[in-house]
Amino acid sequence: MDRRTYLQGAGAGIAVLAGCVGRESERPEGGSTPNRSTSAGDSSPTTGQPTIHERYETTTVRALTPDDEVLGTVTAAVADTPELRYRGLSDTEDLPTDRGMLFVFESIDDRSFVMRRMDFGIDVVYADGKGTITTIRHAPEPGPDEDGSDQRYPGRGQYVLEVVYGWTIDRGVEPGDRLSFEL
Repeated sequence: MDRRTYLQGAGAGIAVLAGCVGRESERPEGGSTPNRSTSAGDSSPTTGQPTIHERYETTTVRALTPDDEVLGTVTAAVADTPELRYRGLSDTEDLPTDRGMLFVFESIDDRSFVMRRMDFGIDVVYADGKGTITTIRHAPEPGPDEDGSDQRYPGRGQYVLEVVYGWTIDRGVEPGDRLSFEL
């Protein structure tokens, strides 16, 4: 069913390296990679269920059509500082389909994310300042002899949502839809 017009994603250029890439000004003090927070393999002592980045604040992110039809929902760890954005999902062992990471920036810009130290594929969803999705990239997991640093996925946005590979396809999420969340 064709319920909306497919909009071309914006921002093919790479003027700013952000998120999992980081640029020198995005890297934490001293330029080193921070230690990872809790991985998906850890579990909550109270529920026994896997936790994702338990030291991050979280928010519920909904993907909506322009007519406000809910396409999908995830609980996302919020990466809103240079240190958290640089770390991203690096060194995370697994990402359940109901989890993700929301990268928050001060302004809309061209950005590029990489798969540094990733063990699974992700969808990278770029959204403008109003949450409208501008670009979706499907980033497969790095090969056995790759660290993922060379896999670059550009887009333009103020917000970037990373979810498990194929999440957007499975739910019919497209550019022109929007992300809804509270910070």
